[in-house]
Amino acid sequence: MTVKAIITDIEGTTSSISFVHEVLFPYAYKCLPEYVRAHEGDMGDIFEQVRELEGKVSLSTDDIIEVLLRWIKEDRKATPLKTLQGFIWDAGFGAGHFKGHVYPDAAPALKRWQKSGIKLYVYSSGSVTAQKLLFGHSEAGDLTPLFSGYFDTVTGPKKESESYKKIAVAIDFPSEDILFLSDVTGELDAAHVAGMQTILLDRDGNNPQAKDYHTVHNFDEITFREKVT
Repeated sequence: MTVKAIITDIEGTTSSISFVHEVLFPYAYKCLPEYVRAHEGDMGDIFEQVRELEGKVSLSTDDIIEVLLRWIKEDRKATPLKTLQGFIWDAGFGAGHFKGHVYPDAAPALKRWQKSGIKLYVYSSGSVTAQKLLFGHSEAGDLTPLFSGYFDTVTGPKKESESYKKIAVAIDFPSEDILFLSDVTGELDAAHVAGMQTILLDRDGNNPQAKDYHTVHNFDEITFREKVT
């Protein structure tokens, strides 16, 4: 069985966990209060979603800022937070405050796979906006032309099989022809239940995971001579 499409996670897969947690998250935490107050007129949807998730319709702007900062500390995978972080990171990338980290083996492999005719997609808990920013302003240059689509938590939680079924329908490939790459076995479990092929990335700095899946340490170790599960 061949691989016709690859869906890749970002954090711990194409890019280091430390970049996200030591660069992007602190930057968003530092800039969030000022950004929200400066753009309060454009925050209607985000404010509404935060109030709904907290179950408190009377939250003020200051209250919402406090909630969002708490969510950053908790690494909460909440869509309104991820959307707002994307806006803040857009400003940071645009100002040249940082570039998106991509492992040295990732960019050449992605280019090689795309050139061979394999369609590439991203599925991350970070917003689609944030995904495009990281790859568009990466240390390896603009990698966005390599990808045919992006998916985030709007599609669904990454540890639920229905999310992967939705993505397979959206990209119009049979699940068995899709390979999903991640550093988290809970996500691989969900993709496997949805019928996808899977590979676990066990990079230095990643959180320890049970090695029940086909495991590699970098993208150079990934081959497609046979079906991988």
